[in-house]
Amino acid sequence: MSGRESRLLGRWGEALAADYLRKKGYSIIGAGWRCRFGEIDLIAADSRYLCFVEVKLRKSSAYGSAGAFVDRRKQEKLRLTAQMYLSEHAAVLQPRFDVVEIYAPEGMRTEAPEIVHVENAF
Repeated sequence: MSGRESRLLGRWGEALAADYLRKKGYSIIGAGWRCRFGEIDLIAADSRYLCFVEVKLRKSSAYGSAGAFVDRRKQEKLRLTAQMYLSEHAAVLQPRFDVVEIYAPEGMRTEAPEIVHVENAF
């Protein structure tokens, strides 16, 4: 898969995750927020939480859950990136880290991808 195809697939997964979260009552505050520490795929809010969401797309869970690929190193990058976001954007909501796992065996041709929202993932 080329870099371009990989980016398209990633954007597709993030759009699916955003739609899924909206249907669950979340507002999408931001997408692809970047700073020198890294990137946050989605920033979403409900009435209680400001959620920093990592989206993980996989063909299957044969090698473990998609969320299992958010290792300690990635978690630390997400925490630092979220701290930078919060230093620039005042928030009254409690921050939380979520993972949205998307299983799409046929990639973007998958008709009904399985979506799992792991709240307070780490």
